Amino acid sequence: MERIIHEITLPEGTLRLETGEFAKQAGGAVLVSYQGVTLLVTATASAEPREGIDFFPLLVDFEERMYAAGKFPGGFFKREGRPSEEAILNARKIDRTIRPLFPSYFRNDVQVVATALSVDQKHPPDVPAIVGASAALALSPIPFPRLVAAVRVGYMHGDFILNPTYGQIADGDMDLLVAGTDRYINMIEDQSREIDESILFEGMKCADEEIKRLIGEIEVFVQKAGAKPKMEIPAPAEDEALRERVREKLTPLLGKIIPYEEKTGFYAALDDAKRTVRASVVEETPEVDALLLDGYLDKVVKEYAREYTLREGRRVDGRASEDIRPIAGRVGFLPRVHGSGAFTRGQTQVISSVTLGTFADRQRIDTANIESEKRYVHHYNFPPYSVGEVRPIRGPGRREIGHGALAEKALVPLVPSEEDFPYSIRVVSEITESNASSSMASVCGSSLALMDAGVPIPRAVAGISIGLLHQDDDHYLLLSDLTGFEDFNGDMDFKVAGTEQGVTAIQMDTKIEGLTLKLIKETLERARHGRLYVLEQMKSIISRPRPEISEHAPTLLTLKIDVDQIGLVIGPAGRNVKKIQTTTGAEVDVDEEGTVYISGVDRRGVYKAYETIKAMTQDIEKDMVFEGTVVSIVPFGAFIELVPGRDGLLHISNVADHRIDKVEDYLKVGDKLTVRVRDVDENGKVNLIREDIEYTHPTGPRRGGGGGDRSPRGGRGGGGSRPRRSGDGRRSESRDQRGPRRSDRR
Repeated sequence: MERIIHEITLPEGTLRLETGEFAKQAGGAVLVSYQGVTLLVTATASAEPREGIDFFPLLVDFEERMYAAGKFPGGFFKREGRPSEEAILNARKIDRTIRPLFPSYFRNDVQVVATALSVDQKHPPDVPAIVGASAALALSPIPFPRLVAAVRVGYMHGDFILNPTYGQIADGDMDLLVAGTDRYINMIEDQSREIDESILFEGMKCADEEIKRLIGEIEVFVQKAGAKPKMEIPAPAEDEALRERVREKLTPLLGKIIPYEEKTGFYAALDDAKRTVRASVVEETPEVDALLLDGYLDKVVKEYAREYTLREGRRVDGRASEDIRPIAGRVGFLPRVHGSGAFTRGQTQVISSVTLGTFADRQRIDTANIESEKRYVHHYNFPPYSVGEVRPIRGPGRREIGHGALAEKALVPLVPSEEDFPYSIRVVSEITESNASSSMASVCGSSLALMDAGVPIPRAVAGISIGLLHQDDDHYLLLSDLTGFEDFNGDMDFKVAGTEQGVTAIQMDTKIEGLTLKLIKETLERARHGRLYVLEQMKSIISRPRPEISEHAPTLLTLKIDVDQIGLVIGPAGRNVKKIQTTTGAEVDVDEEGTVYISGVDRRGVYKAYETIKAMTQDIEKDMVFEGTVVSIVPFGAFIELVPGRDGLLHISNVADHRIDKVEDYLKVGDKLTVRVRDVDENGKVNLIREDIEYTHPTGPRRGGGGGDRSPRGGRGGGGSRPRRSGDGRRSESRDQRGPRRSDRR
């Protein structure tokens, strides 16, 4: 094949599509490049349909390669293992964008693989991956009737930014990813800082315009390269007579069980009704196609439920379209965890638990594209009993990872800064009962649990899911707080989370080609009303964070020191920090910016370590008092360790209140004694005198050194609270001089 290249100008660079050189045996292959990101995206289908299935077998993989960033994989084998969370989320974005566009009766296995060959750790790879998947499918023989494209929109200082960098995303107020066709939007992913719906909608309008332009460019590329002839898809087997028999037999039974009040009983009655009709049809026509019969049973149920809701204006569970199921919840019911919250909405229920940890408990993110640490981690578990099923539990699947990431996005904007609350935070949501919207329930339950844990979030966060019954762009019905039955038989799942002040997260996917901007605007408004209602109900459970954290949580204090003092705190081969940890029982971590994290279960030990490090890093001045330890003895005196890494000399003339000949007669290594700083010479050497004895002077006896008590432990003058001078001579006061904050105390 001839190598074909097409370049697309974007606001911040050039997107390059290329085909004809690599992966020529794949159905379609495109090399996508944008700035420092290069991906090989392929689309391949099996030659024959898979027999005996009633779903479309699509598999999307996003393959990370550590060499793409010039890194070695971790671990013993130095080879990539299971996909990272970022890779799984990128694969889900591609899947949710392309899946609705395949023919509904297509049963051939299709695999789309996006392999990251180069990443610059500056530009997200998901937008190029979606564009590449669209182009690869268009070039392949796979039936894919409409092209798609994606755009990321940021919002900073009142302006929209198309395809922002990671840095711009971090500094901005909105990270909005939108994908769709030239007619509709069919996938949305967003994380925002309590942003107003009107700004989100304007961002979607900007994205919609850019998507249409990109699709036009992809079409030019496909025309240049030449697409392969599309596969012949045999028309699905149809038997209108059988379908009508199923409808005649099943419809009266459905009329008796719809509307329903309770999920389990409804599904049992529905199964009984289908089983009765199936047996009747098989008895009349033994040679009937079982797969076709089961398909018609499901289709009739779907048609009846949709027609009932649209005709009656009532849903299959009896609610009006805007009604939200009854809400209940409680907090603080798990005695040993640091915070707990239970949230129930209808037959969807979640238990969320909060664990507060230290600096060492942060999650390290080391992928090909990003390398960072996370203070807040949210995990979501969906056990089989939550829907009355029995199956092996094999760890989190893609759905669980995706729902956990969505809940994390929703809550992260409200997590207090490290300066205000230095703890690492892990929230785990256990879905104990599910009838749809469990990811949004986990947002609500986790918000309650965070408040119960004493995490000072400024406001509660709630989530709501909006469904859709779509006839055409002018005739449709939105469904607030959809159920599992409505989700399965409906056309959309539009999840929105946020506070009273604005939106923090969105995830939208559809089963139809997509939504118009008009419908999206209506959905955002419906979701806002639902969210505010849920937030009002949550206030009756807990309205604000508890003033204190749990007694079972570790005590955690932070101290800010100068970067050039890090070596002093750590000491040669870690000697100083190890000594502090051994003597106090506290854990001490220091980051590269000079923040010291002191933590432990023993509150007194943590505060002792805090005061020790505070004393180590402050200026030692005349008249300060220390509880020192003799570390060495020389003929002319003894060296006293004031704090780890800081010694002073107690001259032989100041060892006792009278003249002595040998220091060893009065002191030995390891002795503890109270000393006062007599002076500090120009070279920084500290000279000491005893504080715990009286010396005889010509003018009469007095205690060592005189002067006011300037103990770093907080006496008169407070050496430990004296503002230090910054490098330019100006007085400055950092957090460690002000002492522990309210949030540092239990």
